[in-house]
Amino acid sequence: MKRRRYLGALGGAASLTVAGCLGGSSGGSTSDGDDTETERSDDSASNNELPLTVQTLDAPGSTAGEVTIPSDGRPTVLDLFATWCAPCVAQMESLNHLRDEFGDDVAFVSVTNERLGGGLQIEDIRQWWVENNGNWTLGHDPESNLMRAVRAGGLPFLVVFDASGEITWTHRGLAAEDTLRSAIEETL
Repeated sequence: MKRRRYLGALGGAASLTVAGCLGGSSGGSTSDGDDTETERSDDSASNNELPLTVQTLDAPGSTAGEVTIPSDGRPTVLDLFATWCAPCVAQMESLNHLRDEFGDDVAFVSVTNERLGGGLQIEDIRQWWVENNGNWTLGHDPESNLMRAVRAGGLPFLVVFDASGEITWTHRGLAAEDTLRSAIEETL
């Protein structure tokens, strides 16, 4: 009897972990055929809080300092992630391909809001970045100001800004590479 209760509790905790990573269920429609949400307008974000400046980390493609999001004068792809989030790892492959494809025409910025301590250090974030072939600006926003500003409802969460800094597309959960490519192309 105790074993069944333990297994039931364990299963419930696993469900909450997955839902937390994706931000829970979505009632929105998708263009990817997945169960996450894609938006094509800035209704899902609060542009009046943007631009925001976040700290950047010294890592491949990134230097320690600050970055303003969105970038001024060119389209920006913002990737909100966490090192514990399995779909965030999968999203990195698409981001790598698209970063190579668009080069310097589009700014790519990945930001984690993970708080340091309790076993997580800056070096752990850097190691995750290296393991997942990150090679663009890496930011750290432990106060989650950026997540609030774009109303991110889970991770990964992607935002595409046009060159004027307006949000043109958002996506909660793992986005298909072709879908993200199309969202970026619409800003060029």
